Amino acid sequence: MKTTVILFDGVCSLCSGVVRFVIERDRAGRFRFAPLQGEAARRICAQHGIAVPDAGDPESIVVIDGGRAFARSDAALAIAAGLPFPWSTLRALRIVPRPLRDWTYRIVARNRYPWFGRRDACLVPTAELRGRFLD
Repeated sequence: MKTTVILFDGVCSLCSGVVRFVIERDRAGRFRFAPLQGEAARRICAQHGIAVPDAGDPESIVVIDGGRAFARSDAALAIAAGLPFPWSTLRALRIVPRPLRDWTYRIVARNRYPWFGRRDACLVPTAELRGRFLD
């Protein structure tokens, strides 16, 4: 089974909620996770030749799937595509032009702390989930 890595803002309540949402639905264990504030995310970004998002306020989630890196709305759709039905049907949103998808994504990303909150520390996985986290 191929593994997909999700690099997320570990102090963002919305982002941590997305990680929990994915974990609950990913029964096959396809997804792995790393906070953008950690060393694993920096290493993975360097391996794929992408700039590390600002760890203090990253504007995007990053998904590494099949050796390809995705950001913003493409990352969100890559996550949806890897989830079971009915969530996988959201990949049909690729028909919406990327500039429009990314514009919507940026509005949410810019306002995620005021709308959803910010944590003092990164999400800490339970002992049973620790193997799915790279940091």
